[in-house]
Amino acid sequence: MIRLTFLGTGTSQGVPMIACDCAVCRSTDPRDKRLRSSVMIESDNVRIVIDAGPDFRYQMLRAKVHTLDAILLTHEHKDHIAGIDDVRAFNYFESKAVPIYATARVQQSVRKDFDYAFSDHPYPGVPEIELREVVPGRPFRIGDLEITPVPGRHYRLPVMGYRIGDIAYLTDFNFISDTEIERLKGLKLLVINALRHEKHLSHFCVPEAVEVSRKIGAAQTLFTHMSHQIGLYADICHELPDNIEYAYDGLSVEFA
Repeated sequence: MIRLTFLGTGTSQGVPMIACDCAVCRSTDPRDKRLRSSVMIESDNVRIVIDAGPDFRYQMLRAKVHTLDAILLTHEHKDHIAGIDDVRAFNYFESKAVPIYATARVQQSVRKDFDYAFSDHPYPGVPEIELREVVPGRPFRIGDLEITPVPGRHYRLPVMGYRIGDIAYLTDFNFISDTEIERLKGLKLLVINALRHEKHLSHFCVPEAVEVSRKIGAAQTLFTHMSHQIGLYADICHELPDNIEYAYDGLSVEFA
């Protein structure tokens, strides 16, 4: 069994957005409340999280997570790494460092932003992190999960998605090569960013995400990393093709 849980499905500013008075940000529907994008993937003996943004602490509390085997990072933007300091709780209760998988470039950003965690003489209680390098296209294993990094672009910035068995998670993409699309064929579930309906400089919009899903031929597709411009969930939830849906925080999907 593999379970994927959406810890957050919002864009970099979350939904509601500070100081915004639009209908989505004022909505009382819990499906319109979106923390910064992240997912948790669990198998019979492994629990991993993809990205640890500024909502990481609350996401772990809300999902009642007590143990964590690893964090995978897609890229270095703050809405994806700002919560790394909060791995300290797992360090304390599990008495071990948390492995964080990232490309060499993203590791440099982690070392810069959390330099106190890598000091030769660290202050007591700093996060204990074990950085492990991710290489595009080179599979690696965490417990019983085989993970294949899937490269793409976020405007000019390289980003990394991940295929885990028959599931793939792509966020902050606005370009993926035909070669990588071929490698993703046969998916049971594709999770992909769909920022808004209109075209955007650095993110797939809804029509573009639908087209990528169509090319891959995923049995099921769920959209994530959505801004308040996506519209009210109750208004948009029936507008997509039958095998594509908008995700929301707390949604879980299981596969045998």
